[in-house]
Amino acid sequence: MDTFIQQIINGLVLGSMYALVALGYTMVYGVLNLINFAHGDVLMVGAMVAVSILKIVQSVAPGLPGVLKLIIAIIGAIPVCILVNVLIERIAYRRLRNAPRLAPLITAIGVSILLQTFAMMIWGRSPVPFPTVMPTEPFTIGGALISPTQIMLLVLATLSMFGLVLLVEKTRMGRAMRATAENPRVAGLMGVDSNAVIVMTFAIGAALAAVAGVMWGANYSSAQFAMGFVPGLKAFSAAVLGGIGNIYGAMVGGILLGIIESLGAGYIGDLTGGFLGSHYQDIFAFVVLIIVLTLRPSGIMGERVADRA
Repeated sequence: MDTFIQQIINGLVLGSMYALVALGYTMVYGVLNLINFAHGDVLMVGAMVAVSILKIVQSVAPGLPGVLKLIIAIIGAIPVCILVNVLIERIAYRRLRNAPRLAPLITAIGVSILLQTFAMMIWGRSPVPFPTVMPTEPFTIGGALISPTQIMLLVLATLSMFGLVLLVEKTRMGRAMRATAENPRVAGLMGVDSNAVIVMTFAIGAALAAVAGVMWGANYSSAQFAMGFVPGLKAFSAAVLGGIGNIYGAMVGGILLGIIESLGAGYIGDLTGGFLGSHYQDIFAFVVLIIVLTLRPSGIMGERVADRA
């Protein structure tokens, strides 16, 4: 039972990070019918910027509480990630909106490589230690351990997802985003500025990726120029698993993927002496993804995006 609770906690932490990145994928797809495969590298930019900010904060004000230091890092990383993502949309994707679907896909891969190269030039090739600012003494819950860092990450992820739901469901911009996702032509005739909606969508996705990047670095105590590839791929899988184009599906898919991965690594890893758990934990999540998409190609919660043909 202790192992089960521990893996559920680990899965919730991991899944919350997947969910935040998956939301960026699913929102962009919803309003633009485009998969931004460079989105995982926006997470990387957020983590690397946070490392630089935390080093400055540690040297200037070492006595600040750890929670406040992480909040400062997030506040500093968000505008950088927003700028990067908005520039990606303006330079790489805007001219390709009416191009064949293969063109934006290839462009996204190129942008991903470009971001990784710039990050490698700025921060180097080697992994960068993520400063430890939170207390390391864990709390015990039902025989399982959870660190203060993980508690803060869960709170941040919950607040971020709740804030996004409020924005999409209760604000004028959210209505414009939903209208554009449903039918961009009709939304334009009703006075919705599609360019502004698309830019805002990229900005919101970047902000969520920045939070996920700081969470990822704080949880694993390391950051690297290539760190965004695997989380980005899994977050995209989570978006597909939940139903691409559906923000609730992205949340459910991300959490579910994290729990499946943690339970698989914990239980099947123990049965195989750690062989599958330590080296092949990605198998569990992707096997479930294949099964779900075979039985329900639209994902668990389906797809809200209307046919634009």
